[in-house]
Amino acid sequence: MCELARIASHLIYLGAGGMDLNVSSLFLYCIQDRERFLDLSEMVSGQRMMPGYFRAGGVAEDVPEEFIPAARDYLDYLAGRFDEYERLLKDNLIWRERLEGVAPLSREDAIALGATGPVLRGSGVVHDFRKLAPYGGYEEFEFDVAVETGGDAYARYRVRIEEMRQARRIAQQALDRLPDGPWITNDRKIALPPRAELARSMEAVIHQFKLVSEGMHPPAGESYVATESPRGEKGYFIVSDGSNKPVRVHVRAPSFYNLQTLPVMLKDRPLADVVVAIASIDIVLGDVDR
Repeated sequence: MCELARIASHLIYLGAGGMDLNVSSLFLYCIQDRERFLDLSEMVSGQRMMPGYFRAGGVAEDVPEEFIPAARDYLDYLAGRFDEYERLLKDNLIWRERLEGVAPLSREDAIALGATGPVLRGSGVVHDFRKLAPYGGYEEFEFDVAVETGGDAYARYRVRIEEMRQARRIAQQALDRLPDGPWITNDRKIALPPRAELARSMEAVIHQFKLVSEGMHPPAGESYVATESPRGEKGYFIVSDGSNKPVRVHVRAPSFYNLQTLPVMLKDRPLADVVVAIASIDIVLGDVDR
């Protein structure tokens, strides 16, 4: 689901960027392809957007039987679509002239400003938490980190195109290895008991009441965990004193850091390049407004 969401996110980047540069047909194609991911999201969670599918200790529920063939069909379909997008844009003079050499960001500046994700990898830095600090089983999958050395808006576009291909590759492996068995922990101090248990077990009712009303009691200490979101490093820093309320919580949002690169990208550049630069870093304002 993470890799399908990565593809959907990059499709929004590509489509919105095309709309910004008057390649409007690209937007319609990308939205159409993203809709098929939303269908899959609705299939597993009941929600197309903000599904709340991931839970502490696992996921909300197992995927339905019809999900696997539908996901395979979608991934097979995407292989040709990625090639089609490249054919559409490779010889498009508007696209090439507006992106190549525009919004440059050197390797040194990208590192110094804390850039992350495709913005960092578009400047030649091979940095991906799925490889450097694997989580969620990523160490079990074969995939390559997409990287370009150009450092301009076109390089960042190339990174995302290749990332979509690699995300498809990971998702196919995940479908092939999808195991049977439980989809969430049976530790009632972490996960809510199944609804069926509530009708026959007073202990299950007590665990649900305490978990919903009090929350968890993690051990005292601090923890930082980062994931490789579509826009880069998304990390959570939490300090606990052992109670059910954290002492401190801080979210490292990738858009907040990537936006810092904008003044460097646009120094001594034409005003018209602002649109291209913003599109190439693909910010989400909810990430930025801390």
